[in-house]
Amino acid sequence: MKKLFKYLNGYKKESVLGPLGKLLEATLELIVPLVIASIIDKGIGGKDTGYVIRMSLLLVLIGLVGLFFSSVAQYFCAKASVGFISKTKTELFKHLGSLSYCDIDNMGTSTMITRMTADASKVQTGLNLALRLLLRSPFVVFGAMIMAFTISPRAGTSFAIVIPLLSIVVFGIMIISMPLYKKVQTKVDKILTKSRENLSGVRVVRAFGKEENETKIFKRENEELNHSQKSVGRISALTNPLTYIIINLGIVALIYVGALEVNSGDLTKGEVIALYNYMSQILVELIKLANLIISISKALASAARISSVFDIKPSQIYGEISEGKDSEFAVEFENASLKYPKSAENAVEALDFKVRRGETVGIIGGTGSGKSTLINLIPRFYDATEGAVRLMGRDIREYKKSFIEENVGIVPQKAVLFSGSIRDNIKWGRSDATDEEITEALATAQALDVISAKGGLDAKIEAGGKNLSGGQRQRLTIARALVKKPAVLILDDSASALDYATDAALRMALKEKLSDTTVFIVSQRTASVMYADRILLLEDGAITASGTHESLLDSSSVYREIYESQFGGEVS
Repeated sequence: MKKLFKYLNGYKKESVLGPLGKLLEATLELIVPLVIASIIDKGIGGKDTGYVIRMSLLLVLIGLVGLFFSSVAQYFCAKASVGFISKTKTELFKHLGSLSYCDIDNMGTSTMITRMTADASKVQTGLNLALRLLLRSPFVVFGAMIMAFTISPRAGTSFAIVIPLLSIVVFGIMIISMPLYKKVQTKVDKILTKSRENLSGVRVVRAFGKEENETKIFKRENEELNHSQKSVGRISALTNPLTYIIINLGIVALIYVGALEVNSGDLTKGEVIALYNYMSQILVELIKLANLIISISKALASAARISSVFDIKPSQIYGEISEGKDSEFAVEFENASLKYPKSAENAVEALDFKVRRGETVGIIGGTGSGKSTLINLIPRFYDATEGAVRLMGRDIREYKKSFIEENVGIVPQKAVLFSGSIRDNIKWGRSDATDEEITEALATAQALDVISAKGGLDAKIEAGGKNLSGGQRQRLTIARALVKKPAVLILDDSASALDYATDAALRMALKEKLSDTTVFIVSQRTASVMYADRILLLEDGAITASGTHESLLDSSSVYREIYESQFGGEVS
């Protein structure tokens, strides 16, 4: 939590005024029993109606002033906690954006979402309650005890006995239940992960008819969570009965002692009522304090999880160079290999080839052969664990991040679009792109018919492009990459949803409009790569053949087999 306190720096005034307002309210609350005692003893006992009315108005005034202090305190505490968590989440989101693919893979998407949502919410609630009650509740408890001793030292001894007993019960139950609450939170995280998997993969679940199986798994995990919550709930449920038993016994003792002192003339009836009120205040505040500590404990655990994310240092360090060399090669792989974290073997190994500027390279191979891994090294999504990758004549690790982003455009396998207009989505490629440049990119991507069908560039796209077909999404993501006119364009199986005619038209448009751009086409279809200047055949993470379509048909039995399986018959 200490690491996160720096985000509270802009709210120092609110962090002081909030608790101060609560202390002032608590002070007025401690005065109320004395006023009531005065009304009983002097007003009612002396049959002075005017005094009763004046004291009653004083109680109303105390209530209004207390309401004002409470409202001010609530406002400042809420402002501090909301502002704090807003800054924290902003910095957390920014930090997550700075992490490499490896860092994100190690952490997991579900973990990051939980840290940004559930954990952040618990920290906000814990801070809000801490600012409001952490000083107020102990102040009222000890203040009530001191006031009781000022009224009657003999009656105050019951407070000295009751408060430790209440503290033992309340904090004992809290100490027992806190570790159990942590286990419950762990099970909640599992439920969230399972829910996310099923919601994001609902089509796959239905396609394989696994609804009943997934329901059983979810039910089992939900029952485990339910059992854990019941167990900790039973323990927490003991708080009220035990505390009320102790407090009522204390009240019985208080009334008994008070009655004896009233008979002896050492105590008035009003003072006995005041002592009773102080006893009730202590009970309420101790229960509040116990719940507060549980909330703070949960908040501290969540804060520790958030801090652990901030502790992850980006594994990729960027250089300071912002321009490439005048090299004839756009991309060079020098004996490059990559092994993913926690993997026993290299995903790609000993990649060694050079690609000239303006050259079109096709990359083909079976599923799991390393095609996507290879092209992920070019925009530096991952760093080669051995060897080097060069861009424009320099090691890619020497460049600024902005240079790589400006010069490498990539269309990923999964076409991802965001909620907003078509124009907004295309401008992700280049924020200052004009409508003419956007239209040109759309035309090259064979997506003008999408614009016409949807009603122009201002047509709305739902989150994830849910209101578009797979082919429409792919063409718009291609246009998004084209609009920034990159020096290197990577199409990672991004035409898989296009028919052969549209795919052919797209390749022809790319050749005509992007003659100076180095293009990598990753595909499992030979039709998509057969017209490339060079084709790389990958098997088990290694390049096993390289050449043109015609030369590979003659020299590579694997490539020939892929071609024949897709086009049918044998090549003559």
